[in-house]
Amino acid sequence: MDTDIPATGRPLTGRRVLIYLLAFFAVVIGVNGVMMTLAVETLPGTEVDSPYRASLAYKSEIAAAQAQTARAWRVAAHVERTPDSRASVRIEARDAADTPISGLAVTARLSRPTDKRGDRTVGIVERGIGIYRGEATDVPSGQWDLVIEAERGGDRVYLSRNRVVLP
Repeated sequence: MDTDIPATGRPLTGRRVLIYLLAFFAVVIGVNGVMMTLAVETLPGTEVDSPYRASLAYKSEIAAAQAQTARAWRVAAHVERTPDSRASVRIEARDAADTPISGLAVTARLSRPTDKRGDRTVGIVERGIGIYRGEATDVPSGQWDLVIEAERGGDRVYLSRNRVVLP
C-alpha cells in the first residue's frame, strides 16, 4: 500500500510566510488609515474651542443666568418653516410688568444638535415695539436648537436655547 501523498503546489517557506505576514499588516494598516481619515473628515467639531477658557468663564455665566432670572423677562419665540426651506422666526419680548422690551440687539441661530456645520444664522430685526423678526434660508426639516441672544449696551441680557422640530 502506497501512503505517499503527492505534493500539489509550492512548499511553505520562510520567505512566503514573511510575504503573507507583511500583506496582512499592510491591509490592517491601510484599513485603519482609511477609517481614521473618514473619522476626521466627518467630525462635526467641538461645542467650544477651548474648554479651559470656557471653564474660566463659568462663574460669569452663572452670574449672567442669575441676573437674567432676576429680570423675569418673558420671551416667546415662534419658528415656522415654509415648503421652499425658509424658516421665519418671530420673537416677542416683555419685561416683568408685561411691557414690551424695545431696543435690544437680538441674534438668533438655528443650530443642529448633532452637527454644528449645519447651523443657520437668522438675521433678526426689530419690526415693532418688543417684536423681533428674521428669516433664514436653506433650512432642512428636522430637529434644531433655536439659540436666542439679546444684548443691550454691549452686555448680554438674555440667552435661551430651545429644541424645535421643523416639518
